[in-house]
Amino acid sequence: MFPTEDELVERLRNGDVAAFDQVYEKYAPKLYAFSNKYLKSKEETEELVQSVFLKVWENQKTLRGGTSFKSFLFTIAYNEICNVFRQRKNLRQFIANSLLINEEATSEPEAKIDAEFIKEDLDRLIANLPERQQIIFRKSRQEGMSTKDIATELGLSAGTVDNYISESLKIIRKKLNERDIAGLLFISLFIH
Repeated sequence: MFPTEDELVERLRNGDVAAFDQVYEKYAPKLYAFSNKYLKSKEETEELVQSVFLKVWENQKTLRGGTSFKSFLFTIAYNEICNVFRQRKNLRQFIANSLLINEEATSEPEAKIDAEFIKEDLDRLIANLPERQQIIFRKSRQEGMSTKDIATELGLSAGTVDNYISESLKIIRKKLNERDIAGLLFISLFIH
């Protein structure tokens, strides 16, 4: 017989790792599907789901029975999604107000040279991706095509396209970190 939600919450409140695993197995796929509808990024969605369950574990002592645990989880997920969108907006505003986007706002030649250097460096990193990965990444992040449209055009599944994009992002982020180039610039330019 499977434990009820209230029983799982009670066990979780007492630090039962097995109960945490059961809760994770039961709700993680639902939270993933819910979050991915909004974020449309496998990587961000995975991070968000992990963050939700980390918060649950960190606050296990304050969990209450009698209320819908599922609603509690989805409320945390919703708030995390809102945070992601706020961060994206703030990042874009920061970049737009800085030297990259609005060239008219800055007349300092050094700032324009720095921006051009960063863009050229990013272009080189993208050009060093494997050919198929590069094509898919450019279509997604530079041309703004949806995963579905790219998949249709290239005769691939949407999951395969998402995997190529996710792998490209990992490679580029790693190279940027190695070069000490601001990751914020990369994120604001290429992540929608």
